[in-house]
Amino acid sequence: MAGSLAVGAVAAPSFEEHRKSGPLLFYRAVRDLKPVWMLEDMRTMETFYREENATHRTYTPSEALLYAIVHDHQAYARYLLHRHADEALARPGERFCRCPPPAAPHLAMAVRYDRRCILGLILRETHRTATGGGGAPSSSSADRAAGCFHVEDGRTPLHLACELLRPEAAAMLLGSGASPHARDRDGLTPLDVVLETLGARGQEGAGARGRRQCLDNLLLFMRTARFKMKAELSREPQRWRELLGGDTYAYLAGRGPAPLALAAMQTVLRQLSPATFPDSLRELPIPSALKPAGLLPGSPAGGGGAPV
Repeated sequence: MAGSLAVGAVAAPSFEEHRKSGPLLFYRAVRDLKPVWMLEDMRTMETFYREENATHRTYTPSEALLYAIVHDHQAYARYLLHRHADEALARPGERFCRCPPPAAPHLAMAVRYDRRCILGLILRETHRTATGGGGAPSSSSADRAAGCFHVEDGRTPLHLACELLRPEAAAMLLGSGASPHARDRDGLTPLDVVLETLGARGQEGAGARGRRQCLDNLLLFMRTARFKMKAELSREPQRWRELLGGDTYAYLAGRGPAPLALAAMQTVLRQLSPATFPDSLRELPIPSALKPAGLLPGSPAGGGGAPV
């Protein structure tokens, strides 16, 4: 009898060990795309967590949303953003993000993991909560939609989208209000990020289409061409003319006006509400080839892009 009790004591995990495994269980449940109701039960179940550390006894909606982004659990992300909108987009605890408040990493994470559906949900919910369901967003919400929520070396999510060559994410951010003129700590705009990559790798090889699409999308949403590398374009005109094309080079180098097709599309896109982008973009009665690359089904990498 004593022997059997000893075996049972070794085989069964202690209550303390069970509590320590709680965070891992929740992570795995999100990874395995378990039902929303089950995840919410686990997220708020204090039994799993150490009582002496009250701040870590449950996961916040913000922290749960990060897990949903990483594992592309779209149903859970939609639930969190609908039921806990303000909390889901708040700054998570220090165990997840050490950026100074009010920074929060959700947009950057959605871009990094290329979670376009969840990225769209976040942008839409940001506009909805800022306007109360209608009207124009407040300046603070416009900043949030513009990507001033998580900064890595001063970079916005739009910088990150351009660095990782995610033209779809870049177009969604731009259409939702992200500033193409935002500068990182080195003074680089998202356009500088694309031009640096284009200058280093050219128009050939892996990522060539993504580089061009990111460039085209940025130009569609830039009213003026303000960027740090403009002097670099002037120092090597022949090289950059070959990389960019004659009309685009002249425009970016300040030697000519914006190409007519680009100027026309810039005017059209300025009429679209950031709160309804990209749905309003898809409904525009113009050829798909003129719309920002990456947002339309049935074309390479998701879209065409305006010729510039």
